[in-house]
Amino acid sequence: MLLIEKIRQKRILACVMGLGYVGLPLALEFVRAGYRVIGLDADPRLVRDLRVAKSHIMDVSSESLAEALGTNRLEFACDHRLLAEVDTISICVPTPLGKTGDPDLSFVQTAVESIKRHRRRGQLCVLESTAYPGATEEIVLPVLSEGGWRAGVEFHLAFSPERVDPGNERYTTRNIPKIVGGVTPKCADCACALYEGAVDRIVRVASPRVAEMVKLLENTFRSVNIALVNEVAKMCHTLDLDVWEVIEAARTKPFGFMPFYPGPGLGGHCLPVDPVYLSWKARQAGFEARFIELADAVNKSMPRFVVELTSRVLKETGKTLEGARILLAGVAYKADVSDIRESPALDVWPILESHGASVFYSDPHVPEIDAPPIRAHSQSISAEALREYDCVIVLANHKSLDRGCIHAHTNCIVDTRNAFAEFGQNTRLFKL
Repeated sequence: MLLIEKIRQKRILACVMGLGYVGLPLALEFVRAGYRVIGLDADPRLVRDLRVAKSHIMDVSSESLAEALGTNRLEFACDHRLLAEVDTISICVPTPLGKTGDPDLSFVQTAVESIKRHRRRGQLCVLESTAYPGATEEIVLPVLSEGGWRAGVEFHLAFSPERVDPGNERYTTRNIPKIVGGVTPKCADCACALYEGAVDRIVRVASPRVAEMVKLLENTFRSVNIALVNEVAKMCHTLDLDVWEVIEAARTKPFGFMPFYPGPGLGGHCLPVDPVYLSWKARQAGFEARFIELADAVNKSMPRFVVELTSRVLKETGKTLEGARILLAGVAYKADVSDIRESPALDVWPILESHGASVFYSDPHVPEIDAPPIRAHSQSISAEALREYDCVIVLANHKSLDRGCIHAHTNCIVDTRNAFAEFGQNTRLFKL
């Protein structure tokens, strides 16, 4: 039976490689679609937890995981030999930046080599991990083509970028449109059929290169606009204006304006990384992506600007950064998530320490940080505890943030997320 027929008849065994923020929600949607699913991950401890319905990400509750396991159509494993049994493989492994700032596709390469060792004819392989334009055909296709195998004949290959927004309750794997670009039309047919059962809308594009570029354009758009508003925030400080008031007034225009908001820097698995992939690839072709590189520089300057604001507000109380006890309120990269990947807090922290400050943090979503050289545990926020700090810097505007307690018992606040609207006369506040 042809693969596309097996997919439509829900007779396939689907595999998801990498069970993080992208892979685990996708695996559950495949189960809901009626497929049998194997989730593969290199972390044995993670696999053990998932087998007993213990979820490690906020977007997948342990209850929904237990429900999926209860169908007997979902299993988790570390053994890549199981790849020989599956019909489709979705690669959802990390693609970070290397130490030199260049794209690191080593996790993808490891996954593809494993697929090659255990493959069988007729399988579909879909890369979901973020990559530069051309990566699917330059990195994945040659490996899977070894031995004379042909895309669209012995195997099928496509790129379909993840669009996950951790913590977003409105837009999920199911209702975010899925971009699909196949190496051949038959490859695209199979990939579209796979996702049609699990995602509400499929957007088919001409090639993997187009799909790869779509993903990078989306996040570069956000990065550049955030950089613009970060620069405007700095400008507003110089001009003695409230940037938050300016943005809220500007957003009343019903056309030609989209609000973006300043912050202490970019964080997460996409925005700090994806534009760099695009500028790197452009450089390989002799094109200088000046907007992207300028935006990256502006966004990377924000942690130091936060420290400058902190120094200013401390001076108003007759103190300096040296010897100050400073609490970071929220260290996740954005509100209401536990993800600290590329979080600006991890940049603000060492800069404060380099000026002689003692740094602590409180974040109900992040009980501990183990990101050398930073190793610390979350502190409780109470009236008594807050009196021990010279300044509180709000870096993540969690719903659970105890604003009332912070306001009542803290004299110095640096608010980088517009978390506080009104203050008593005794509070010294600097807003980003």
